[in-house]
Amino acid sequence: MPAPDLRLGVNIDHVATVRNARGGFYPDPCRAAHEAIMAGADGITAHLREDRRHIRDEDVERLKRQILTPLNFEIASTPEMVAMAVRVRPHAACLVPEKREERTTEGGLDLGTPGLAGTIVALGESGIRVSLFVEPDPAVMEAAHALGAPVVELHTGAYAEAVLAGDESRVAAELARIRSAAGHGSSLGLEIHAGHGLTEDNVGPIAAIREVVELNIGHALISAAIFVGLADAVRAMRDAMDRGRAGAS
Repeated sequence: MPAPDLRLGVNIDHVATVRNARGGFYPDPCRAAHEAIMAGADGITAHLREDRRHIRDEDVERLKRQILTPLNFEIASTPEMVAMAVRVRPHAACLVPEKREERTTEGGLDLGTPGLAGTIVALGESGIRVSLFVEPDPAVMEAAHALGAPVVELHTGAYAEAVLAGDESRVAAELARIRSAAGHGSSLGLEIHAGHGLTEDNVGPIAAIREVVELNIGHALISAAIFVGLADAVRAMRDAMDRGRAGAS
């Protein structure tokens, strides 16, 4: 049986990072979203942080009004962010850990976080598909399933770091972890996504995991866009994903 289609979600946070460096209105994250969609993105991801370091409230509101593809809203499990999501009603909300001092999301969500089950219920009752950004571990898949989340996004950061370090044994070990978690999570009925640190050069082996049906990628695409433009960066990533998917097992 062929592997299911693999979707690409493009994270536009760092378009807003560049805008906020000078203030004003450009580059516009909404324009970036439209360009990514025209180039083949299946959805758009935006992370609204407590300190609003990149994406702002008005960005999320404009994205919801302007784009027709699914909007994935990354948020921490806090009353402020849940209320925002319930008001805006994105297609999906990915619950992520958040520390004010971190440069980017570090590691998977602690599924013992107080109030997490209530957040999942509140978002689900508002018609928002909930995903949990988690470490690739079968036990974590069990915990996510027990919480009632329909989707998990596997943290691929350790894999990406191993590739960057050129450590083949670590790369193999991290891929094995991701495959094991994806297989077990899928057997429980979870929809499996993946992301963090993925690039055109390292995405192939992740794309080849048949249980993974969506990848969410941002920093690498926005970085490449500086040199080749966002549309070409998205197309190149899409091509790399498709080549990896062709070898899915």
